[in-house]
Amino acid sequence: MKRIIYSLPIIYSMLFLASCQPAEKQEQAEVQVTGALRNVMHKSELQGIFDLSTIENQPHTYGLGPIEYLQGELLVFDGKAYQSKVGEDSSIVMKSDFQVKAPFFVHTQVEEWEMEELPESVRDIPTLESYLKKITQRRKRPFAFRLEGKIETANIHVINLPKDTKVRSHQDAHQGMVNYHLKDEEVDVLGFFSTKHRGVFTHHDSYVHLHLLTTDRSKMGHLEEMEFDLSTIKLFLPKG
Repeated sequence: MKRIIYSLPIIYSMLFLASCQPAEKQEQAEVQVTGALRNVMHKSELQGIFDLSTIENQPHTYGLGPIEYLQGELLVFDGKAYQSKVGEDSSIVMKSDFQVKAPFFVHTQVEEWEMEELPESVRDIPTLESYLKKITQRRKRPFAFRLEGKIETANIHVINLPKDTKVRSHQDAHQGMVNYHLKDEEVDVLGFFSTKHRGVFTHHDSYVHLHLLTTDRSKMGHLEEMEFDLSTIKLFLPKG
């Protein structure tokens, strides 16, 4: 057998060249989808089919959905779970707990985020949705995104379906829902974007599903409307 002998200078050169190779591009995180919004809205499939406790020990997890039987909203933000329900006085009651189920849920794990500069034309949810659609033509979809900073105004809701209600429409599902108006709040917003999941985890007329959480963790809900100043809010996309 022929033996190959390398001198030390050659070995050092090989090691140097290897160290100069560019690092592999980080893969974008997979988005996991369980259940479908359309089954909740039109088939009254309200029972929990996704158990949040199954992702309790997964770091850097982000996800959203409703509480089973439409008894509130769910958000997992950087590995921490938040539940919001409507209290007896119609205030938001918050709880941080993974011991809950959802009739549909979308989640992913993102270790690193990169900030994306927003143009001046982006000031609300419709313009944000259009901007995301434009800049992510080559990005793997669906994907999660975040907003952080101060909003000027926002409207959120927390679902609160009366017990034993049968749901066959969007209107049925929103019985008992309470709306909340926020102003000049520091917030974290988690969203999921897809052009192919209408009726699955976004509504039929939207490519995004967003939940808002105030930074003091006192309020959380499904985000319906939002206005913000670009000097006070930042967009983050998964790195990769």
